Amino acid sequence: MTPKQIAVFAIGPVGGALLGLISLPVITWFFSQEDVGRMAMLQVTVGFGILLFSLGLDQAYVREFHEAENKPALLKSAMLPGLVMLVIMLLVLLAFGGALSDMLFDVANWHLSVLVAFALVANYISRFLSLVLRMNERGLAFSMSQLLPKLLLLVIIGGYVAIDAEKNLTNLVLANTAAIGLVCAIYGWNTRVEWVAGIRTRLDIEKLKSMLRFGLPLILGGLAFWGLTAIDKLFLRSLANFEELAVYSVSVSFAAAATILQSVFSTVWAPTVYKWASVGKGLENVHKVTRYILALVVLGFALAGLLSWVVIYFLPSNYAGVQWVVVSCIGFPLLYTLSETTVVGIGISRRSSFSMLAALIAFVVSLIGNWWLIPPYGAGGAAVSTCVSFWVFFFLRTEFSIYLWKPIPRTLLYVFTLVCVAGAVVFTLWGEVLRGWMMGYWLAVLAVWGVVFRSESREALGFLVRKVKREA
Repeated sequence: MTPKQIAVFAIGPVGGALLGLISLPVITWFFSQEDVGRMAMLQVTVGFGILLFSLGLDQAYVREFHEAENKPALLKSAMLPGLVMLVIMLLVLLAFGGALSDMLFDVANWHLSVLVAFALVANYISRFLSLVLRMNERGLAFSMSQLLPKLLLLVIIGGYVAIDAEKNLTNLVLANTAAIGLVCAIYGWNTRVEWVAGIRTRLDIEKLKSMLRFGLPLILGGLAFWGLTAIDKLFLRSLANFEELAVYSVSVSFAAAATILQSVFSTVWAPTVYKWASVGKGLENVHKVTRYILALVVLGFALAGLLSWVVIYFLPSNYAGVQWVVVSCIGFPLLYTLSETTVVGIGISRRSSFSMLAALIAFVVSLIGNWWLIPPYGAGGAAVSTCVSFWVFFFLRTEFSIYLWKPIPRTLLYVFTLVCVAGAVVFTLWGEVLRGWMMGYWLAVLAVWGVVFRSESREALGFLVRKVKREA
């Protein structure tokens, strides 16, 4: 994949993260805090629907794509079983009236259940059709399909404001469902040749069995990682209330700025490192890249700690707690990105079971942490639990990679990340009391960062200066 192609594919994740950073804070001004919290449950459910009902066949589709002679038939084999199961399950739930919406929103309404069911089906279909674009390297269509739903959501919310529509749960669910439906329609139009041809093909049962043998074992690891990123919201739903869930969701949306680094790096890094491995050259650069990402991670934590107070100017007064919670929330994207640089040994050795084990152990840590911390600390407890869990995830991926491949320098990695995570934990739980001390703490971290990473800073600055001069 060329740098231009990589850039085109990165437009979607980066633009989506930026629009997500805007959309949820905007929604907080027009909808109740409880309803904003309820929307988090919709997002959790939509993600779980893809993970569970895809049966791992989305990964099998990617694995088999380049070797398959009849790619539309491959799409049908991958997509159809889970879609049938999902539709049957939803029809059963809808037969009980508002049971589905009651489970998610604590509001028993049949029309809300229908909207949720539509969102689940549309999002499932979108997942597979997006893979068609991705595997055919149609980067612009892939990226635009990710951006347009976020834009539509903002347009619909703006329309509600313009016509003074009622700001209730039904309209908020409708806006989100319409956005999901739009992306499905766009994917459907852009991939119409493939799925229409797939409908006309016969289902290859033997091929399906082969794909299931590959895909089903991946569900366990996927469930563990989903749990690691979603269990905090489920615990908040059951152990706290929707108001705390809203504070946490808005904090996560601000922390999504850090997912830009994650999205861009993940797009570029995996193809590059496996290309190095295939030719046996360039792997010495892994350590250098790890230091650069570590520098960005530490800088991200320090700046978040120093500047988190800015977010209160973009939110209603009942979201004041976001300024403390957001610092721990950035732990997920930052530590996950760092772990992508240290986990290369697992990928090179093709021992993916170790990645699954790391996710399972971190998930257990998250379960214990959420159960322990949410009752006394609410959204702050959920953020701290997730942040600590992702440090455990990063630590285990690093150690497993070393065990399977070769040693890497890691003292600096562990010291700096522990300092940042410990600071984030204290900041989130007791930052309001220790406000002045915490500002001093993050300034000290920033000062040490300037000394330790001075060579990386000079190199990065020199690169930017040279690039500006060339373009001038």
